[in-house]
Amino acid sequence: MYKLLIVDDEPTVRYGLRHYFDWAEYGIEAAEEADDGDAALEAAERVRPDLVLTDVRMPNMSGIELSRVLREKYPETKIVFVSGHDDADYLKSALQVNAVDYIFKPVNLQELRTVIERVAAELANRDRERLLARDMQEKLRESMPLLRERFLLSTLQGRAALRSGAEERIRFLELQLPLDAEYEVIVLSLDNYAELKDARSERDLQLLVYAATNIAQELIDRCAGGYAFESGVGEIAGLLRWSGEDDPEERLLTLAGDIRDNLERWLKIGATIGVGSRTRGLSKVCDSYAQAREAASRKWYLGKNRIITMDSLSVETAEGREERIDHAQIERLTTLLRAGDAEALRDEMNALFDRLTEHRASGFAYGRNVSLQIALLADQLLLEFGIGQAAGAPRVWESLTKKETIEDLRMALEQYISSVCAAIRERRDNRSSNLVERVQAVLAARYAENLSVADVGKEVYLSPTYVSLLYKQETGRTINEALTAVRIEKAKELLRDPKYKFYDVCFAVGYADPSYFTKLFKKMTGLTPKAYRDQLY
Repeated sequence: MYKLLIVDDEPTVRYGLRHYFDWAEYGIEAAEEADDGDAALEAAERVRPDLVLTDVRMPNMSGIELSRVLREKYPETKIVFVSGHDDADYLKSALQVNAVDYIFKPVNLQELRTVIERVAAELANRDRERLLARDMQEKLRESMPLLRERFLLSTLQGRAALRSGAEERIRFLELQLPLDAEYEVIVLSLDNYAELKDARSERDLQLLVYAATNIAQELIDRCAGGYAFESGVGEIAGLLRWSGEDDPEERLLTLAGDIRDNLERWLKIGATIGVGSRTRGLSKVCDSYAQAREAASRKWYLGKNRIITMDSLSVETAEGREERIDHAQIERLTTLLRAGDAEALRDEMNALFDRLTEHRASGFAYGRNVSLQIALLADQLLLEFGIGQAAGAPRVWESLTKKETIEDLRMALEQYISSVCAAIRERRDNRSSNLVERVQAVLAARYAENLSVADVGKEVYLSPTYVSLLYKQETGRTINEALTAVRIEKAKELLRDPKYKFYDVCFAVGYADPSYFTKLFKKMTGLTPKAYRDQLY
């Protein structure tokens, strides 16, 4: 409630004002009384009144003098004068101290009600403004990190207005960024970011990036000064501020190495760090940022989890020239795939990727396109041989689009091409019967496991789709049907021995659900496991 201080040298007036008016109706509490100005100031110090109702003429200190002191100490306090003297000079004085109103004695309750209604409305409006101001201040405080990050990012991208009002904006954001200092930018490109994104929820991914940024910021604070912040998808920028060292390059490389090592130690992730050139002035950091990003992007042929400087970048750029894969190379790959010659095919692909790595002007995107083209060629040959699309085809295409280095592309593609080559060689050599025997051996050895067709394919070095198709063609039933038959035969054998309980038999032959095992056993034999055992004895 709002607090009221009543000041009058007549006790009856104070009593009447306090008890004959319903202050609570307006959210006001008559908190204190005083009989002169001096006592009123002491009371005001105690209760900090929102409203003061004061007589004009009082001993020691008049109401006008009191009001001037209150206005100076408590400028938001509302003051209403009450007096039996209708002197024009007092009215003028009341206006000079910005009194809310002036009421004559004897007090008319209706007149007092009108005045208090207006005062209460002003107090409520004041509180709303205070609440709004606090709310806006809180929102500004909460949004300050985002505002800083936006400013830093726009500075790196050359979009920040660093001339008029720049220093004032930097002070407002509480950033330590002198306009004429020496700066350098590093860019952390998180390795295997696409795979990290697939393996984590959005919340966990954001927490990971946040933790990586904090690690970078802590190490930057120790080394130089500056700011670390997320500057793109899977990218963290470090804006380093140097303080006039002659040669900070050794410290810079140590910093980059510490960041990389700590990310690997604490977060179990790798990062390729690109280093831009040192520049004078905040307006020039966009050039250093562009260089750092370009350096980090060259991990596609230099490799991941490295520190790449502008010096190495300039040498690599000078040596590179564009390379294109010609039709003859594609023909050789096709011939080797048709023949199922895995060794020669691997040599040809290694030579192709070596050329892509050596002639870097073609770029990583071109290397990825070549890899996708070869994967598509392999799928077309599978169809040609009547094998059908390899089960790993969609996965390998997705995987190739997420790889970040030429070596990763090579490894993913070679693994897929090897499986395709094996499938084609299997078909060409017509080793179907041998395949059936190998599959049967796998089923007999691993029937108790949670065995899948993919597991069987790995055992015989073929794709799940191809091994399933070939087995069905040769035996007339699927691998899962064959696995079920093996398990049921093994169950019959175990049921003949009374020492094995029913659920022991169920688990021993690879089933976790006894109810499902019972239904399957009855479907295959016409009897439940219990009935089967009962008929034996």
